[in-house]
Formats: sequence, structure tokens, C-alpha cells
Amino acid sequence: MRLWLKVLMGTVASAIVLVAGAIVWLSLAPPELLRVGTGYAAKIVCSNVFLAGRDPQAVLALDVQAPGHPLLKLVGVDVYPGKKVVTARMLGAFAAGTAVYREGLGCASVPDGNVDAALAVSVPAPGSPTVADAGTPWPKGEGTISGDARIASLLSDPALVGPGMRAVVVVKYGRIVGEAYGPDFSETTPLLGWSMAKTVNAAIIGRLIEEGRLGLDDTRLLPEWGKEPHAAIRLRDLLAMESGLEFNEDYGDVADVTRMLYLEPDMAGFSLAKPVLAGTGERFGYASGTSVLLSRIWMSRFANPSQALAYPRQALFDPLGMTSAVLEADAAGTFVGSSYLYATARDWARFGQFLVDDGVWNGKRLLPEGFVAAMQRPTAASGGRYTEIQAWQVGPGDEPDERFGLTPETFWLQGHDGQVVAVIPSERLVVVRLGLTPSRLGYRPQTLVKAVSDATR
Repeated sequence: MRLWLKVLMGTVASAIVLVAGAIVWLSLAPPELLRVGTGYAAKIVCSNVFLAGRDPQAVLALDVQAPGHPLLKLVGVDVYPGKKVVTARMLGAFAAGTAVYREGLGCASVPDGNVDAALAVSVPAPGSPTVADAGTPWPKGEGTISGDARIASLLSDPALVGPGMRAVVVVKYGRIVGEAYGPDFSETTPLLGWSMAKTVNAAIIGRLIEEGRLGLDDTRLLPEWGKEPHAAIRLRDLLAMESGLEFNEDYGDVADVTRMLYLEPDMAGFSLAKPVLAGTGERFGYASGTSVLLSRIWMSRFANPSQALAYPRQALFDPLGMTSAVLEADAAGTFVGSSYLYATARDWARFGQFLVDDGVWNGKRLLPEGFVAAMQRPTAASGGRYTEIQAWQVGPGDEPDERFGLTPETFWLQGHDGQVVAVIPSERLVVVRLGLTPSRLGYRPQTLVKAVSDATR
């Protein structure tokens, strides 16, 4: 008994020392960095609980804490289903972060704590939800043909699909020929695409261009940009990430991108105030703030916010049958076109097929002639890496795709932690790969895409 008590007291003493040390460490850490951590945790848990139906503690452990940042190991979350609110704190007491869920708009970080104002932002109810027919072949329904044994073999190879894989879908000639899912994920699980949202947001702009509401050479894009040099920025400059606006995309600490996503209730308001540091078209500067500004710009072309908030579903998601897709808006009601789109892997594949088909769906042109070609065309300012319209000409790692044996025609949607949609129009091929795969692991989906390309020829 004495030994047991001695061991117990030693364990308790060690725990007290660890907690005390953590409290001291938190007291010395920059307050904004702590708020970024809790804001991130609250937002990620909120979206995965209310959109994907996942267990909050599993999301906290896997999605938030598992990537390894020591700060996030101290975060705990509370979910209030009735209020549709998630809160996060360090050690249960420090640096509270809050996120709220709004039907049709997903979750929003509420860094100023004004939950009521955030909840007041709403999108008109879409009416009876469209249910995809399980018997109708994909993409019009959810029916799939018998899988290709060669593709199935490739998708069972851990080296090809990569660590942390959650979903892979392969589409050839407009039909799913192979798919695979990680444990606890399936064809019905909405998954975050991170920066793949940029390309989808660009397609929404393409719809407005097709309707004559926007033009690539438009200037004076926002009321706040009435004077030079901001007034001279063209829509095409923003789409190519060549606006010259200042923006720090370094995710290390509290940079512009993390401040915008987790400390600013009005993300576009933060980004539009940035100074111009270079002439338009002179310098490539990848910036999530630019994509949020693009959302603000296209949303301003509507008579009221409700019409703008309803537009992505009416103009893009419903026509393509992307019934799971939710483009999330910030607390102020601007779509976070840089980062926050949840959709099933099959719906991400529908978008890829839409690009293979040059912006035509069911025989109807939805994107302007040449718009998808511009998505493929690399820019000189980016050194051939980025394209004229919010997509990548090279896969993750910025190595030439030819090094992996892929055709230069391949273009990519890319997102944080290993999200990609590879599109090869001449091969009528789409490869979707989603997961939780930090870049430090060195995974390159190009090897998967090349193996699939070879197997389907």
C-alpha cells in the first residue's frame, strides 16, 4: 500500500509540475498566437462535426493535434449542438476561440466573440434538397460501374496513395473507375479541400463573366479602391496572383494568412486594406487574402447579400450535382474563397470532370469559352508554376510534372495537407486525392497520377 501511494503521489506531483510548466509557458506566449490556435481548433472541429458528422474529440485528436504543433496539444473543445457553437481553450481557461454553424454556410470563426452577429448571417433555404439517385450512373447519380482491377491494385498501395489518405477517386471518360477510402471515411463524407477552394471560387467568377456581370479587365473593383494604385488592379491580376498587394502567406506563426483566417471577423476588410508593393503583373505573390477579395468582389455584384450567398449553389453546385458542397462564409458573411469548401470526394471529382469538359455540363456551357484554358495556362511571373486563373501548372513540391512522366497539359487544384485534384483533359482523366498529409512528409501525388494514367491508357 505504501508503495502504491508513493507511486500515485509521484505521478500527481509530476502532473502538477507539467501543468504548472504549461501555464507558465502559455503566460509567456504571444496572446495572438494562442488565439490563432484556439480559433483554428474551434473552426476545424465545428465544420467536421456539423458538416461531416464526425466525433469532436476524434477531430481534435486527429485533425487538430496530430500534425504535431505543441501549442495545439493543450487545446480542449466544447460543442453545444443546440446553439450550433464550438468553443476551444488552452488548458480549459486560456485564449478562448469560438466558431458557429449556419445552415448552408458551414462554420465561421468568431474572433471578436460576437456570436449573435455571426448567426444573423443566413442564406435563403434552398427548398427540397436534391437527392442523387443511387441507381443512376455517376456523375448524374451515385451509381458506379464495376471497378477496374488495375486501378484497385494501385489504390491499395500505401506508397502511392500516401500517408493519411482519406479518399481517392479516379474518373476516366466521365465514369468512376476506382475509389478508395481511409478508415472512418466514405463516399458520403464531406472533406475539406483547403486551397482547392480557390479554383472553385474562380469558377463562380467564371459563371458571372459568362452572365456578363464581370469582366477580366474590370478595374476599380471595390468601393474602397477608388484611388491609385488600388484602382488600377484588374480582375485578371487578382486571379493570377499578380496584383502587387502585400500579403504574408507564411503559416509559421501569426502571419497575414493566419491572422485573416482566425483573428479577423471580416477577412476581406482586412485584406483590402493592404498596400500595393509592386506593379500589377510584375510579381507573383500567392495570397489567400487575394482569393477572399475575389469573393468580396463577385458578391458585390448582387443587389443584396442574400442573393450573393445563394449564388454558388444556384450557379455551380446544383447544376453539377455537387449536393454535398458547402462553401463556408466568414463571420461577416463573405465566402472564404481561399480555404473553406467541404465536399465529398465524388463531388470534388464532379468539379474535376467539369474542367475536363471545358466548363460544359449536360450540354450547357457554364464557363466562358477559353476560361478553362486560362486555368491551364502558366504565367511568366510565377515561373510557370501558377496559372492565369487560380490553379497550378505543377503538382505539390513545385517540381516539373515532366519529372514524374506526366504530360505538361496536367493542371492541379492544390490544398494544404495533401489535397489535390489532378486534371488531364486530353486523357479525359481526373484524380482526386484527399487526406491529412503534412508537406513535411514529402508525399508527392504525382506518382499516383502517373501510375493511374499509365493504367488507364
